[in-house]
Parts: sequence; C-alpha cells; structure tokens
Amino acid sequence: MAEACISVSLDEFSCSICLDLLNDLVTIPCGHSYCKVCIKGHWDQEDQKLIYSCPQCRQTFTPRPVLSRNNMLNEVVEKMKKTGQEVSPSLPYAGPGDVPCDICTGKQHRAVKSCLVCLVSYCETHVQLHYESTALKKHSLCKASTQLKERICPHHGKLLEVYCCTHQQCICYQCAIDQHRGHEIVVAPAERAKKQEQVRKVQKECQQKIKKRETVMLDLQNMMGSVKCSAQEAVVDSERTFTELIRFIERRSSEVREMIKAKERDMVSETEGLLDTLEKDNVELRKIDANIILLTQTEDHIHFLQSCKSLFAPLGFEDIPRIPVGHEVYFQKVKMSTSTLKEKLEDVCSDELGKVSKTDITGNLVSEESVERNLGLKETMQAEDPQMQKLFVPMCHILDRLSPKNIDSQAF
Repeated sequence: MAEACISVSLDEFSCSICLDLLNDLVTIPCGHSYCKVCIKGHWDQEDQKLIYSCPQCRQTFTPRPVLSRNNMLNEVVEKMKKTGQEVSPSLPYAGPGDVPCDICTGKQHRAVKSCLVCLVSYCETHVQLHYESTALKKHSLCKASTQLKERICPHHGKLLEVYCCTHQQCICYQCAIDQHRGHEIVVAPAERAKKQEQVRKVQKECQQKIKKRETVMLDLQNMMGSVKCSAQEAVVDSERTFTELIRFIERRSSEVREMIKAKERDMVSETEGLLDTLEKDNVELRKIDANIILLTQTEDHIHFLQSCKSLFAPLGFEDIPRIPVGHEVYFQKVKMSTSTLKEKLEDVCSDELGKVSKTDITGNLVSEESVERNLGLKETMQAEDPQMQKLFVPMCHILDRLSPKNIDSQAF
C-alpha cells in the first residue's frame, strides 16, 4: 500500500541523452544516470580528448570511468514499466526508405535530423537536446541522411565545407591550409551555383534526347499496331484465297474423276458388246462344228453328199472386230496432264510466294520473273486432248491471278 502512495514523475527516470525511459541504467561518478548505450556512445566521441564529461553537469573524468549498473534504480524503472506508468511514444517508426534514429532502442523511430559533428541521426524527440544544450547547439544539423560519412574529410575528420577548383573535389578547411595550399578554393555554395548551371544544361540536353526518343517510340508503337493490323488482314485474305483455290482444285478433281469414270464406262460397254457378239457367234459355230463331226462319221454316202451342200455356203459371220487399244494412250494423257498441272502450280506458287518473301518494306520486289514462263501450262494444254484442254484451261486463270501484274490485288 505504501508503494502505491508514492508519486513518481516520469521525467525523473528519463535519460537526458535519448529522452526515453532509462534502459539498462548506469550511474556515473557525478551521480547522474543514463542509459548504458547512450553514455557509452557519448564517451566514445570523446576518446580522442581522453577527457570524459557528464552531458548534464559537464563534470570531467580522467581516466574513463567504468560503467556499473545501478540495480536499485533499475528495479524501480522495471516496476514503473510493469504498472504501465511509462508513456508510449506517438512518433512514427522508421519504414522502408526512412532513416532510422540511431538513439532509439528496440523499434526505431524515423529520424528527422542528422548531426554532422556527432555523425548520428535523431528522431524528433532525441534531436531536442541539440536545440537545448549550449554545447550541442554549435553542432551542424541537416536533413536526416544515411550518407553522413561522405560529408566528413577522411584525412582530418572535419566537415567538408569548401571546394578545390584545382583538384575538383570537396575539402575541409584544414585541407585548404595543408595539401591544397595555393589552390583555387571557393566556398561550397558558390561552386554549387556554378556547377548547377552546368547540370541544368546537361539536364536540358538529356530531356531533349528523352523527348526525341519518346516521339520515335510513339511512332514505332503506331507502326507496330499498323503492322499487326495489316498482317491480320493479310492472313485472313490469304486464307480465303487459298480456301477458294483448294475448292477450285477439288471441283476440278471431281470433274476429272467423273470424266475418267465416264470414259471407263464407255470403253467397258463397248468391250462387253464385242464380247457378247463373239460369244453368240461361237455358239452358232460350235453347232455347225458338231454337225460336221456327225456328218463325217456317217457311212451313208448319199446322205453325206446331200448334207454337205449346205456347208459350202458362206457362214454369214462378220470378221472379228479389231480390239480397241487407245484407252492406254488416253489414260496416260490424263496422268500426264494432272502431273503437269501439279508441277506448274507448285512452281507458280513457289515463285510468287518467294517474291513476296523478298519484298522490301516499301513494297518493291527485289526481282521479277517472266509471266509466260510461269504460265507455260496453257501451251501444254493446247497440245493435249480437247476434253482435257477444256477441263484444265480454267486452272490457268487461277495461275494468272498469281502473276506479278495482279499480285497487288491478291492476298499473298
């Protein structure tokens, strides 16, 4: 109950460096208490002087005191944490792309300032000490950055504040006195203004190049769309043309097949008629032959002489008809004509499609072939059977459409 009656201020248990509730509390010889990490970091910066001071009372210590944990005060702080007396910070935490506060322990808050002397980044809470402390007010603060070491001279550990025009590099004042003595030295803002004008010229040139490339890119995109559209139209047209050509060939194939079948029927019918006539003749001749055999075997001379008179009369049978042999020539012509048509059609398609593949972007053919050479099928058909000529001449008109004269109107 006595513990509950004690009124404790949170400020009394806050670290004067990080301004948070004391964590892993240590007490230094002057009696002030700090977070172990905070006071250790503060004294690390004073290692070069070999004189260590208290951030609050400025009392100095030589040599560096050993940090010992204050168990009693740590227990009090732990009890305050358990009873919920600590205040949760409302500052935003560091996210991706943010600079974290180097002083915050645990989950770090977002830093708002960086000290070019301490080389440490601070959140809104921890940077207050630089505004309030007389010694820290002299430090140079800048927008929170992760590139603090780049602004420090690697030779003297001092802030880079001037620019050597002779060596084209940023230096500190000590460098200007030592290594760069006698060089053309200017302050950083003046050189920044000069360089910024040069940067603007580079930027302007860069933007002009970007604009030109964007214009070309837009033209290329438009052309690419036109190419796709034209290609799709060509595909549709070529498919339609080839479909028509296939249907035409199929119709002609059907007509050729029907013509061959008709010729076959005519020849078979003629042959069957001849066979029937010859068979009937043979029947009659066998009867006569049988009568002659019986007559030659008779012993009656008078009967023989009276009967043989009828055998000496003409038999009345026509001469055996000539066997037709033209069918082999006819069907051979059919085979030759269809084979010639196939070869000519393949040659025409190969030549014309080859020309299309060699056409440049302006639509001009690299070379043109003679139309008559491609269409020699007409002359071949004229020398063939008239029926075959009548059947296959329309195919020449299809080939005519593939000639260079008409290529512009076709979908190839």
